[in-house]
Amino acid sequence: MGSDPNPTPSGAAPAPSDADPAPAIVPTQPGTPVTPVHPSPPVTPMPRLPAWVGSGWTASAGSTPSWISKRWPGPAGGASRPVLIGVTAAAAVSAVSLPLTRPGVGWLLGGVAGTAALAIAARPGTGPQARPAAAPATAPGPTPSTGPARVPAGGWRRIGWTRPLWAAATVALLGVGAIRSAGWLFALCLLTAGCTAMLTVADGRSVRGLLLSTIVPPAAVFRSIPWLVRGLARPAESDGGRPVGRTLASLAVSLGLLVVFGLLFSSADAAFARLLTSWLPELSVPTLLRWIFVFGAVGAGLLGAAYVLTAPPDLPRNPLPPKRRLRRTDWLLPVGALDALFAGFVAVQITTLFGGSEHVLRTAGLSYAEYARRGFWQLLAVTVLTLLVIAAAARWAPRESRTDRILVRVLLGGLTLLTLVVVASALFRMDVYADAYGATRLRLLVAVCEAWLGLLFVLTALAGVRLAAGWLPRAAVGTAVLALLALAMADPDRLIAEHNIDRYERTGRIDAYYLSTLSTDAVPALDRLPDPERTCALRRISLDLPADDWRETNLARSEARRILARRPPDDLRICPSTGR
Repeated sequence: MGSDPNPTPSGAAPAPSDADPAPAIVPTQPGTPVTPVHPSPPVTPMPRLPAWVGSGWTASAGSTPSWISKRWPGPAGGASRPVLIGVTAAAAVSAVSLPLTRPGVGWLLGGVAGTAALAIAARPGTGPQARPAAAPATAPGPTPSTGPARVPAGGWRRIGWTRPLWAAATVALLGVGAIRSAGWLFALCLLTAGCTAMLTVADGRSVRGLLLSTIVPPAAVFRSIPWLVRGLARPAESDGGRPVGRTLASLAVSLGLLVVFGLLFSSADAAFARLLTSWLPELSVPTLLRWIFVFGAVGAGLLGAAYVLTAPPDLPRNPLPPKRRLRRTDWLLPVGALDALFAGFVAVQITTLFGGSEHVLRTAGLSYAEYARRGFWQLLAVTVLTLLVIAAAARWAPRESRTDRILVRVLLGGLTLLTLVVVASALFRMDVYADAYGATRLRLLVAVCEAWLGLLFVLTALAGVRLAAGWLPRAAVGTAVLALLALAMADPDRLIAEHNIDRYERTGRIDAYYLSTLSTDAVPALDRLPDPERTCALRRISLDLPADDWRETNLARSEARRILARRPPDDLRICPSTGR
């Protein structure tokens, strides 16, 4: 009664059950007691940590991965040997060639070297593939399979067709320093080249992607440090397992030996010293410090860019849809009222444009120049604000029905066309203003910006035809870059000088002092002036024209030296006042 149907003999081990796994029998020698060994409990695998663990970032196990770990896991392993050699060589070329004080051909050489180094980093087979994107932590139990975030493809497939265009624009902007000497112009080209270089690396497409493209490369400079360390410690298969860091150290030692013995030989023989002086820059403490600074800055930037190109982030490609759209009447009334206001203003502007100065003097009570001066800046503000209104209405206006889409096309398209007339009026006013008071750099630059805004409205009208504007952000940035390159090719300082000289020939008024503040780009035009105006305009430029070394070679300065050597300005102490 209550007895076990399968009794266990006395002294025997209990039978195994599901809760108690069967012990393993370890073979022993004959005569040795058998010792049962229970297996270890199963080991639960640790969750996948984000790719940035070990790169200066920390995360607790099981935590939700951040945007960086999901969208930008980074490359696996370390930097490859071709990438390290290419970055080092490009940084060395930049350190030797970049002239930090003025535009010159050295900027073009540095840009070409950096582009070549990044092309090596983007080439298939030069680096490890990207880590898989970290999967988000989930609770136990069945969950729908959504898969990890998309990781961009490796090799040439991830390059696309936009990256080569941005890279070509970067080199072209840096090449402006070889043909134009205006410092303000080259500063704009240098800043724009930095933006296009970041777009080359990150390849943003939507508005959010373009903004993130300006953040990813600077962040990659810090994230690439562990990648660099792993690459330096990793043996190179083509060099018998020798670490890349030792190869770079050998190159550094070789360079040091060449410097030491070259200095000794040059001090021992005058002919050899003249040969070295003609080929090498003058070595001094400031020069060495400049080389070290440029090498470190350019090398860090290129290393971060190579890090991104090896495993690019998955930037947003499409704009976020609005959480809710407006009702038809919510946007129809304000945009329709704005269309009516623009139509009335455009009617007045057409009368002004075709009526001429007599109509303005009769109706406005102002001189033609005062009328133009008072209205340009207001119309520029109207242009910018209208662009914002169109962007907001296009985002939040409903498009579900055919009637909604027709209203969007008609009202926003009409506002776009009316704004083009406002742009034309603003440019016309600036032209009248420059004829009355003379051309300056600021007036020319804002006129170019206004013309670019007009082109942007044309692109907006084209996007409104199909209600598809995914290409518009990149087109807006691309046309801005092309506008700046067109301005550089037009030689703005020379255009300003020629416009003011033509005005002087008509009116006898000229601001010689302002012309003397222009760069050497304006020397060919200023050479047309009669004396003493020519001397007043060119004397200051000739005094600020030192000799260039090979890094500072510039076409405009070379032409100015030739003109001034043929006919140097007179030595006048007081320039006559000729009026403005």
